[in-house]
Amino acid sequence: MSPLARYPLLALAGIVLPAVIVAVLGFVSLRQWESSAEALFREQARDMASMAAEKIAMLLDRAADEALGRLDGVVSEANPAGVDALLAGLPLVQRAWLFDRQGRMLHPAAPAESDAGVLAALLAEVSQGLWEGSGRRRLGVGDRLVLVSVLRSRQGRPVLVALAEDPEWLRHAVLDATLKGREAPTICAVLDERGRPVYTQAPLERARFLASAPLPRGFPAWRVAIYEPPGLSARQSVRRQVMVFTVTLGVLVVVIAAGVLLTHRLLRRETEMARLKSDFVANVSHDLKTPLSVIRMFGETLEMGRVSDEASRREYYRVITRESERLSRLIDNVLDFSRIESGRRVYEFAPTPIEPLVRETLDAFAYPLAQQGFKVQIDVDPDLPEVPLDAAAAGQALANLVDNAIKYSGERKSIAVTAAREGDGVALTVADEGMGIPAEEHARIFEKFYRVGRSETQARRGSGVGLALVRHVAEAHGGRVTVRSRPGEGSRFTLWLPTGR
Repeated sequence: MSPLARYPLLALAGIVLPAVIVAVLGFVSLRQWESSAEALFREQARDMASMAAEKIAMLLDRAADEALGRLDGVVSEANPAGVDALLAGLPLVQRAWLFDRQGRMLHPAAPAESDAGVLAALLAEVSQGLWEGSGRRRLGVGDRLVLVSVLRSRQGRPVLVALAEDPEWLRHAVLDATLKGREAPTICAVLDERGRPVYTQAPLERARFLASAPLPRGFPAWRVAIYEPPGLSARQSVRRQVMVFTVTLGVLVVVIAAGVLLTHRLLRRETEMARLKSDFVANVSHDLKTPLSVIRMFGETLEMGRVSDEASRREYYRVITRESERLSRLIDNVLDFSRIESGRRVYEFAPTPIEPLVRETLDAFAYPLAQQGFKVQIDVDPDLPEVPLDAAAAGQALANLVDNAIKYSGERKSIAVTAAREGDGVALTVADEGMGIPAEEHARIFEKFYRVGRSETQARRGSGVGLALVRHVAEAHGGRVTVRSRPGEGSRFTLWLPTGR
């Protein structure tokens, strides 16, 4: 494998391998970050739940202290009838019941039938320790939250006080006041002992449970729970970061790979251009050396007087003249190409008849055409208009087409040159029956230094700038040059020039 071919592979390996390592390390780091963020998020949620539960318990205890403080005087005076009047101003209490140690109801005198089941369950829940001691408890009886405490009369007899707390007051005065103003992206909810939501800040549909904390100090198995709303999880956030990181890295790798391939392409193009320039120098040197050698040989022969008859001498002079013209044409090509490359080529347009231009160009090739046995056919329409053009440049372009036809004709030595009206212009056509050009190379043969890559064409010397000059001349005149060719069937080049400028 050549160094040029190894370059993109080594460059890609040198870039992609570190990129893959960085990607793997980044992905592992992001996964660790995801786990750490998840754990931290849950810990923060647990702390928030504990703080909310403590605040709810504090507000309920304050309301309970007020209610039990008022009831303590009524119980100590053994005045159950004053309970309703005393508790009328307490928003916490929805219903109130008083029992003695034997379970007999002291208040109200006639309990409602709907309370029978609640009262039976309540007495069953009260433990012996509560009767004998002091303090209070909250019991979940059915769907009610009941505050239970044992107070003592002046005679020391225990009286069980049961206060059914108003759920609406609990929801609005305590839970709303505690939880609704939270400025956090999470959802806070209060769940009963069965896990049913008693209160929620927002709907829990598709929300993810994070952590919970029980209500302290004698509450039933109620909990404050923290939920994560859809689309705001730390895991999803990290996954989005992972996706952004992966996509960015992928785009970066693609851009780097494209840059490497583009650099390789440019390098290959520059290498190819350098090779073509080297071939150009070698071919031009050879093309210049050939006519010089012929001129020198015929000149030395004449100088030494080895040609005795006048006809032979005139033939020798003619050869020297034709080779000098060929040499001048080669030099003009190189000089014109240099001017075109530097942007210094200037054309002088003037109305010019086409037939004399065609005849003069072919006259310059009379000797090589005759010497090599070419059959030349010239067909110029008689009524062609004069064309505004640079005669020297157009003649040089036509000469390059004729020179290529001679060079690549092969065994069938036939050339046809025609000039005809075509649309609003004149078409100069040079056709041969030579080697032909593959269709895929038609566009490239007009590039500078390019030569058709076949052994039979590479064996023939050429500068590689002739057709590039033809295209430049055609475009400078507002025209175009086209080719129709197939391998083994010859080539047909058409130089089209507009009749008006």
